Amino acid sequence: MLNPAFWKGKRVFVTGHTGFKGSWLCLWLNHLGAQVTGYALNPPSDPNLFEMARVAEVCDSHHGDVRDLASLEAALTAARPDIVIHMAAQSLVRYSYEHPVETFSTNVMGTVHLLDAVRRAPSVKAVVVVTSDKCYYNEEWVWGYREDSRLGGHDPYSGSKGCAELVVTSYQNSFFSAERHQGAAVVGSARAGNVIGGGDWALDRLVPDIMRSLLKDEPTLIRNPQATRPWQHVLEPLHGYLMLAERLFADGHAFASGWNFGPPEESERTVGWIIEQLYDMWGVGFEWKRDANPGPPESTFLKLDASKARAHLGWRPKLDLKTTLRWIVDWTRRYQAGDDMRQVSLADIERFMAIAPNA
Repeated sequence: MLNPAFWKGKRVFVTGHTGFKGSWLCLWLNHLGAQVTGYALNPPSDPNLFEMARVAEVCDSHHGDVRDLASLEAALTAARPDIVIHMAAQSLVRYSYEHPVETFSTNVMGTVHLLDAVRRAPSVKAVVVVTSDKCYYNEEWVWGYREDSRLGGHDPYSGSKGCAELVVTSYQNSFFSAERHQGAAVVGSARAGNVIGGGDWALDRLVPDIMRSLLKDEPTLIRNPQATRPWQHVLEPLHGYLMLAERLFADGHAFASGWNFGPPEESERTVGWIIEQLYDMWGVGFEWKRDANPGPPESTFLKLDASKARAHLGWRPKLDLKTTLRWIVDWTRRYQAGDDMRQVSLADIERFMAIAPNA
């Protein structure tokens, strides 16, 4: 379980804090009493959770690109963080086909720059580098990928995430190893499934596309209704990242490796099932439409085996998939009604923390 007392007063440096996951993480860290410094480009969508929830008010927010080593290192050095959580990324598969150089330079060299800055920052004790379930070479298996599965990818985004994992391993061995670098930061990586939740407005992502269409009262265009993904609420992997950071900080190199944070098998559903559930919860009767422009190929089946996190971190998912979808609908309805979305989001964080994980 997460230890709230651990985070009180901790200085935490978060890259990608203006994104969907980064905004939720900053709200959570501030709620726990941490001193948060964020480093990122402008929010990647309009609207966006960062502005909706006024996240800049709860952290020291810096505008910058992880591809700019000097700028990144200056911000990190000034923050003197105890813990670094690296989430800045180009995170969209379809976009990666159109912008492969940007995708590789952000996801690979951005990770290089972050870790290189950390090795010259003596205050840092623990680093969590967030990659993706797509870092694994997808064999279209029916079983989940484990942390020692083959890395790689058919598309620029997946390939860049596999490369980022190799960067982490290289820096672990070269600059952060227990044997040769006593007192250096301890680095681990985290891989999550398809993360969904209130406040995600990214383009070319299923749940944001559905919620936008529902707010406009029009059918959603769907590319691949049979694709199966490991859906999970955004707070589930964030909970894992925080737990991993605690263990890296307290227990050191025993936890300096890759970790999967994926949902249980019953949360692995098709795109078609997700849209039917959200339509029903929203209360509409029209049907979705198939997109005549399906775009580049995407994987059909992908899942993670999170046994390692369960056994060694004590991390377990808290929400079943229908509850996750209900929380998204409720969050979006509150947004539609003009409510204070920081308070709405904090209320979700508080009730998530109050739920005991499944055995």
